[in-house]
Amino acid sequence: MRAVSDGEVSPLGDTRRARPLRVRGRSVAWLPPLLLLVAIVAVDFRTSSDFRILSWIVLVPGTAAAICGVWGTAVYAALAPLTYIAADALLPHQFQAGLPDLVLAAIGGVLATLACVVRVRGEQRMLHIEDVAATIRRTVLRPLPPGWGGLEHAAVYLASDSEARVGGDFYDIQTGLHGTRVILGDVQGKGLGAVEVAAALLSTFREAGYHEPDLPTIAARLEVRLQRHVRMRAALGREDGDRFATVVLVGFPDAEPETVEAVVLGHDSPLVVGPDGVRALECRPRLPVGMSELDPSAGPPPVLRAPLRYGETLLMTTDGVTEARDAHGVFFPLAGAVAEAVAADPGVAQPGRLVDFVRESTLRHSGGHLGDDTTVFAVRRIPPGGNEPPGEGSSPP
Repeated sequence: MRAVSDGEVSPLGDTRRARPLRVRGRSVAWLPPLLLLVAIVAVDFRTSSDFRILSWIVLVPGTAAAICGVWGTAVYAALAPLTYIAADALLPHQFQAGLPDLVLAAIGGVLATLACVVRVRGEQRMLHIEDVAATIRRTVLRPLPPGWGGLEHAAVYLASDSEARVGGDFYDIQTGLHGTRVILGDVQGKGLGAVEVAAALLSTFREAGYHEPDLPTIAARLEVRLQRHVRMRAALGREDGDRFATVVLVGFPDAEPETVEAVVLGHDSPLVVGPDGVRALECRPRLPVGMSELDPSAGPPPVLRAPLRYGETLLMTTDGVTEARDAHGVFFPLAGAVAEAVAADPGVAQPGRLVDFVRESTLRHSGGHLGDDTTVFAVRRIPPGGNEPPGEGSSPP
């Protein structure tokens, strides 16, 4: 499916999408029906009696119904028969089309107006649905202030479906009593069921990330929350198969400013991107959240502690990036592409530029066709006393 970025969509929907043909902010949708009306009359006057097209005037309100509002269509529905009467009366009696074509123009105007009413109501309903979807996205992926939790951050979401506005990808930054925590996750499946799981896991992370002292405890809270969610849906008779989520948990301890902690649950390990190159945080992955029953003897997930210098960016993506394929079926080489870009321009390691690069490179590699929703999320610590570069922070699109 064609991938689109929701970064171009207004959070509350843009009613201008329902009004095409605008010039400098003003609608000119009334112009094509008017030109058609004038053209029909002009051609009819310049042709012989063997080629009468005055009855084609019924096309005018039909054209208006497709691009104008209800009142505009109603005006043309009235104007078309009136123009027909005036134009037909100017012709000699033997060349006049007469009453049948006038009735046709009148009936066509009424039907065109009714069709326009149906079209406008459908557009309004669609805009309302998009507004609801945008509100859900803002609820799940809340806006993140620049510099939140002492981190520069940037994120982008690409929908595999051009009509989609929400999905199972999620991310967040949570400040807390034990430092700043970051999460990136990808819920198995699509649709509103995946959105419900993402919302449940995010709400749990926001509480646990603030209070709990370590990442394994947060992971355990996420596991319990997903199991509860699945049981509740089954009790409601809305069981839609096994749900699980791959998750990356990252911690930035306050007491260790150049150290990062990470727990990987069925997800790809994050990449550390800096002016000196790219390296992977070699986390030992565990089963995704929601699949602990497959290994009940497993203990808490291991925590990787690794150095993360100021100026190095932590890059996390969902599988829409790593599983993007080109026309020959070759997967997108994320680490290699980023390493090559950073070698050519170390400034690419900045979160905002890094996210833009991964987004554009993924779309270019896949030809704009992604098989799954895709999220790119990049964070790095703000140096002590340092100011975040303008435009580095971002909120969910």
